[in-house]
Amino acid sequence: MIDTALIRNFAIIAHIDHGKSTLADRLIQYCDGLSDREMKEQVLDNMDIERERGITIKAQTVRLSFKAKDGKTYQLNLLDTPGHVDFAYEVSRSLRACEGSLLIVDSSQGVEAQTLANVYQALDANHEIVPILNKIDLPAAEPDRVRQQIEDVIGLDASDAIQVSAKTGVGIPDVLESLITKLPAPTGDPELPLKALLVDSWYDTYLGVVILVRVVEGTLRKGMKIRMMSNDATYDLDGVGVFTPKRVDMPELGPGEIGFINASIKSVSDCQVGDTITEERRPTDTPLEGFRPSTAVVWCGLFPVDASDYEDLRDSLGKLHLNDASFEYQAESSAALGFGFRCGFLGLLHMEIVQERLFREFGLELITTAPSVVYRLHTTQDETLELHNPSDMPDVTKITSMEEPWVTATILVPDDYLGSVLQLCTERRGEQLDLTYVGTRAMAVYRLPLNEIVFDFYDRLKSISKGYASFDYEMENYVESELVRINILVNSEAVDALAFIAHRSQAEVRGRQICARLKDLIPKHLFKIPIQAAIGGKVIARETISAMRKDVTAKCYGGDISRKRKLLDKQKAGKKKMRQFGRVDIPQTAFIEALKMPES
Repeated sequence: MIDTALIRNFAIIAHIDHGKSTLADRLIQYCDGLSDREMKEQVLDNMDIERERGITIKAQTVRLSFKAKDGKTYQLNLLDTPGHVDFAYEVSRSLRACEGSLLIVDSSQGVEAQTLANVYQALDANHEIVPILNKIDLPAAEPDRVRQQIEDVIGLDASDAIQVSAKTGVGIPDVLESLITKLPAPTGDPELPLKALLVDSWYDTYLGVVILVRVVEGTLRKGMKIRMMSNDATYDLDGVGVFTPKRVDMPELGPGEIGFINASIKSVSDCQVGDTITEERRPTDTPLEGFRPSTAVVWCGLFPVDASDYEDLRDSLGKLHLNDASFEYQAESSAALGFGFRCGFLGLLHMEIVQERLFREFGLELITTAPSVVYRLHTTQDETLELHNPSDMPDVTKITSMEEPWVTATILVPDDYLGSVLQLCTERRGEQLDLTYVGTRAMAVYRLPLNEIVFDFYDRLKSISKGYASFDYEMENYVESELVRINILVNSEAVDALAFIAHRSQAEVRGRQICARLKDLIPKHLFKIPIQAAIGGKVIARETISAMRKDVTAKCYGGDISRKRKLLDKQKAGKKKMRQFGRVDIPQTAFIEALKMPES
């Protein structure tokens, strides 16, 4: 068993696209984790969707061996983390398994919103932080300016920040040496009762549930009988190992080590992220603190296109939840779409990724309803209810008041685009809290209602700032507001999947926008289709999709006009009957596209 003084556990944190995964590639290559033939770009991004989008979604771990200048060989456990705000829960979990962090800052772009958010998470976890200036090979790189910016904005001493180019490999040996000299070694006694943290888990078709663990005290051995402390489930360990990044079986894992275990676990519910694993024969007295549970901010319904896929969807959500504990789900039914699940996510990108993974990994075709945030209702019966689905909103006569969630948003933007960004925040009912400058960049802090930013705020922000603005937010509290439910009626039938809640001052504008969008998104039918937005019984907006027309008089040559009139009247009567009994098919894309606000 390796001495804990020779172990270093560290996470790589940064804003999106600042080079985390590329730096991880160079570290793996330098430590001979993979041969040149086996290497590929972003080797730890092993999902197809991560490679296509160029983002990290799941934190990945790898064990490396490095011979330092002092002649000793050290064991380095690296965790590569995501950078997007929607995957902040992955970052927080990874940080709890480490003692230190490498903070990467792009030396051409400087400190961004997620840089700040991730640093604060690392400081909360009592991490030692090593600042690294990446991309110094770019012509636009300004390492001295960015070094000063780190000190001014974050308050970290960056005088000895390491300058690297993760793409070319410049400065990689210095990074490895700084890990040895600056980061603390883990502590732990191998003779004490076993205490291990369940960091992550995923479903393997052949092995059942595979668990990623960080051993804090004691030793994990193959053949040992373990117990999950949250639910007292017991299992015999079939295998213990590490990722180098290839899977390597090991006889045991000691204190400070990060690796995987499998124990033929078939029940997905037995594995809860943040649980403490101990030995059945000699258990530990106190469980580990675990992780603060994530709070879903966006909810939407997921329904199978084919109703017979409902059971498959339930099993798939269970397996996916094992791998991504930050989304929640509960069964629901819809008059328009049948049986499905109400799912909670950390943001719209997170929602998109989960839907994509359900399609790719489990072959499920799904219909997604309009996303909404969680509102609080105070009823006349003195009850406080949480409203996840707008279609479940009770009659307005039973509601005394409604509250909506607000967030504190931090936006970093170049001075040139500040005016447009402030205007966007004001349009979305924002309240400015602070505005400071860091060089030529402004840092605006706003209070914003969550339902105003959840749909397309990020897209609009990137659009008006030519991609230079960065954005991060954290939940604040609930504030009473004048909110109304807007029902969308298609051919005089309410479509519960398109109902949404908005502030009364913007209800009419939003209703008009959605009716206009649906007019373009719903294809023409053989009959005229009215599209209406209504608050209660009052219609506030209307559009009409004209019917497809067939020229029924094409074969009618000459003769009296009454012959043509008779054919046209017959067609008119047929269309009237169709409108009464006809079914309107709404394309799947319409549910989300309709709720995006147009560029103003």
